[in-house]
Amino acid sequence: MSVGAEPMATIPVDSGRIAYRRIGQGRPLLVLNGLAATIADWDPSFIDRLASASELVLVDNRGIGASSDDGAPFDIGKLAEDVVRLIETLDLGAPSVLGWSMGGFIAQTLALDRPNCVHKLILLSTDPGGADAELASPAVRAQLTDMSGTPHEQARRLLFLLFPKDVAESIYTEFGNVVAAARSRLSPELVHRHALARDIWHRDGVGGRLRKLRALTLVAAGTEDIVIPPSNSLALVNAIPGAWLAQFSGGGHAFMAQYPRQLADLINGFLAV
Repeated sequence: MSVGAEPMATIPVDSGRIAYRRIGQGRPLLVLNGLAATIADWDPSFIDRLASASELVLVDNRGIGASSDDGAPFDIGKLAEDVVRLIETLDLGAPSVLGWSMGGFIAQTLALDRPNCVHKLILLSTDPGGADAELASPAVRAQLTDMSGTPHEQARRLLFLLFPKDVAESIYTEFGNVVAAARSRLSPELVHRHALARDIWHRDGVGGRLRKLRALTLVAAGTEDIVIPPSNSLALVNAIPGAWLAQFSGGGHAFMAQYPRQLADLINGFLAV
């Protein structure tokens, strides 16, 4: 089952529409992507393996991909409200929620603010925000939202942030044109608004509230992540009661594309418990 095999649909939210795609069968698993990333950016083999055990509901955050909004600034809380509206509109009950990177910020907020909306929680390459988060270097943070240069220059810069050097080189060779095409469709203004939401999270965050989180949680990260340092996974596990931890040796920020089968099998097993 391909990510693009099922049609995209949208629901209305405050000042915009949220796009989603449903694939697979089983108990619902809501899948939230990272900063300025779309449904189409997930590694297909990772998604297909997850869809073999769950019905995935993949989401484009407001303003990105096929979703729309009014151009106003937003924070992580607003993105979580959009997800609540999606859960209620689609009558998903209490799905499990997977969030990668900024999607993990949204997932944590959702699980804390609306605990009845979340069955289990899966946090990939993410952090607790606020004073509890260890941030990437200023250079890495600046590069992550740098929209200068040609789309191919942007794609190369991004891939070398998401993966260790040797892996990034091979991925750029194979997928550089695809990533460049995606970058060409991004507006600098939208990336700026996503970056602003990220920065507000790193000012406030939810670290002090995580001990109240009751959803069974799996935290996973790559050991070579330079975008969200892997020490954040330890901070999350130490704060969330009963959380599981998985570390993937040599994995970068987008380690699900390096270990698609292993990570998907781990997640499927976690959800089956």
